[in-house]
Amino acid sequence: MSEHPEETIDYPGHTEDMSEKPRDEMRDYEGRGLLAGKRALVTGGDSGIGRAVAVAFAKEGADVVIAHLAEPADASRTCDLITAQGRQAHAIEGDLADPQHCRDLVTQTVDTLGGLDILVNNVAFQNPVDDFLELTPEQWYRTFDVNIHSFFHVTRAAVEHLTGGGAIINTGSINGLRGNKTLIDYSAAKGAVTALTYSLAQSLLERDIRVNCVAPGPVWTPLIPATMPAEQVTEFGAQVPYGRAAHADEIAPSFVFFAARTMSSYYSGEVLAPIGGETLPG
Repeated sequence: MSEHPEETIDYPGHTEDMSEKPRDEMRDYEGRGLLAGKRALVTGGDSGIGRAVAVAFAKEGADVVIAHLAEPADASRTCDLITAQGRQAHAIEGDLADPQHCRDLVTQTVDTLGGLDILVNNVAFQNPVDDFLELTPEQWYRTFDVNIHSFFHVTRAAVEHLTGGGAIINTGSINGLRGNKTLIDYSAAKGAVTALTYSLAQSLLERDIRVNCVAPGPVWTPLIPATMPAEQVTEFGAQVPYGRAAHADEIAPSFVFFAARTMSSYYSGEVLAPIGGETLPG
């Protein structure tokens, strides 16, 4: 069983503040041109899963725009990793809890890249509570604004650009499949992500847009020490059969699979759950 440092960092979480750095730069990943010439938008792309996905896409030949809240150093590092692959990289800062910023983000992405082929809705917020009555309405609304409402607003703005062969990949969670007593609002929002994926896959089929979801188990990212108590951070991920949290580098290939039509042309409305050796999400 692995243990993490018993520490917390300031929200929204910066990689440089972590004593145990996440593996999210796809250093050992070799692309095969699966996304050559594609243009992608990855929300929450500054670090963690979003960074790993953005870099993997670049290694497969895509130009990438990443959206982030307020982590310029991490966003700059991600962009450097993308441009090192000879691809375009752009970072756009702002709060995706704001519907207008969601719409503006898509407009800026299309203007910058000349179009949009792949959308990854990955941005997330969480804040554990020990008791349901500690969950305030303000936190509930914030969690839903970031974790599901942004998915709606960004996707709605992106559909016209994705029509005719585009792909949408939503980041869900094991918590959205079975719930979590300390992440009540987060789990509810992630459950909505799953249902949204199923519904959009049916709704957007005639537009030739594939919609899928990756729902990981525990993943070691800056969000964990930025939102969890130190005593929970140190044991994060130990409960799964693998005995450890995943690295973002281990999750990103699932997104490549769904993004690449050559790999997943017959997949839409699917939820892929890399959950560390569990055989069922229940």
